[in-house]
Order: sequence, then structure tokens, then C-alpha cells
Amino acid sequence: MTVKRATLFELGRKPYADVLALQRALHARVAAGECDDTWILVEHEPVITLGRNAKREHVLAGAAALAARGIEVFEVERGGDVTYHGPGQVVVYPISRLERFREVVPLVNALEDAALACCARFGVAAERWSEHRGIYVGTGQIAAVGLAVKRMTSLHGIALNAGTELDYATLISPCGLTGRGVTSLSRETGRAVSFGEAADVLLEELSVRFGVRFEREVAAPA
Repeated sequence: MTVKRATLFELGRKPYADVLALQRALHARVAAGECDDTWILVEHEPVITLGRNAKREHVLAGAAALAARGIEVFEVERGGDVTYHGPGQVVVYPISRLERFREVVPLVNALEDAALACCARFGVAAERWSEHRGIYVGTGQIAAVGLAVKRMTSLHGIALNAGTELDYATLISPCGLTGRGVTSLSRETGRAVSFGEAADVLLEELSVRFGVRFEREVAAPA
């Protein structure tokens, strides 16, 4: 496999709105051929996002309860239903040019493969669930995947729970699913798994599966 160069912006902990604007700006550049594939690594402030297929009733908490916790709600262009992002969750957005639309499913599969391998390296036996995208440990979702493809270029991506506070399942019906909960690497391993520890392992697995060499930048472009 030919190894490609890809810039990875490590943003630290950022509000969702700022990163969404950056994603869209970078997407426009990659889609226009003005720069190579670009990835974002980020830890978000608490936020709920609604994908293209989301139902508002899957947000279980009322506006006042969300506001009291400082949680904003965004409608975005990715696929899927309702998702939470917050501290302790490793979020990676691949902004990648596709040669053919049929590459979308392999892209999603590769994201899931990387998450599965990452979990395995922490001794956590995770698996896919045939009825819904994402990675699960038993009935608990440990990683969510949601993408959009515009102008043959992807945006949005994958979120892996490392040390995430899992009470967010009381705020939403994660991905619109019933009868399933959420889990994290910290819960499954019985120890605190930091954002940085999980991010390093996930990035290594993504590098292998996508055949990319990340050139890591610690600041977003101006």
C-alpha cells in the first residue's frame, strides 16, 4: 500500500461550533484540490448533534435542562441520528477526497476497523452490530460513526469513548437506539483511560488502515 501524507490538526478541547466551521472550511479546500487530505483530532465541549436522519424526540432532555449544563444542540449534514460529544471522548474527522462514491462504505468500515483494533489493544472485546453502524461492547456503544460526503470529499467521522462521563445517555437516545446503552474504555478496563492515551492508539490504527502518514500540527490553520 502506498503511504500518503495527511495533515492532522490536534485542536485540544474546543467548542463544537468552532470545529464545525473549521471542518467546512478545510472541506472546501480539499474538495477544490487546494490541499491534501486533512484530519482533525479534537475533544469537544459537551454538545448534542443531530444528523440528517435524526428525530427530535431522541433528545430526551428539555431545552432548560440542556442549557443548565451548557450543552448546545446542532443540526449537521452527517448521516445518522442523535450523538453526544464531550470531554473524555476522542473525536477524529477525516476530510478525505474520494475517487469514487463507492469508496464511502470502505471508508466507514476502515474507521470501524481502527476502533475495533484500538479497543483490542486495551484488552476490550468490541464488535460491530449488523443493524447499526458503530462499535459495541455487549449492548453498550463505545464508538459512533457518522459521515457526510459532498463534492466527493468526506467530513465528520468517528467518536470513541475513552473516559467520557456516561450519564449523557440520560440526555439522548444514542443514535436513536432503544434497549442499548453506552460504555467507555475506562469502564471496560476498570481504570482511567485518558484522552491522550486513547487518541495515540486510535491514530496509529487509523494510520495503518488508511495508509496515511500523519503530519501532526498542534494549531488550526489561520
